Amino acid sequence: MSVERIIHIVAGFFIVLSVVLSGAPLGEPTWLWFTLFVGVNLFQSGLTQWCLMGIILKKLGLKSAVACKTS
Repeated sequence: MSVERIIHIVAGFFIVLSVVLSGAPLGEPTWLWFTLFVGVNLFQSGLTQWCLMGIILKKLGLKSAVACKTS
């Protein structure tokens, strides 16, 4: 599994989890701040091409994805 794929999976999981926790019975709406934090980090990494999680995963030995295939 590539670094980029893991980042997408983790970010998606965090967003879904925080939305569920904010809306669940007895949920806290403050969990939506976590959703905002994840979204801002995705936006920042898209603009700057710098991602701390990507750096950590690469240091752990995972490889980046090969360029996108065009069928």
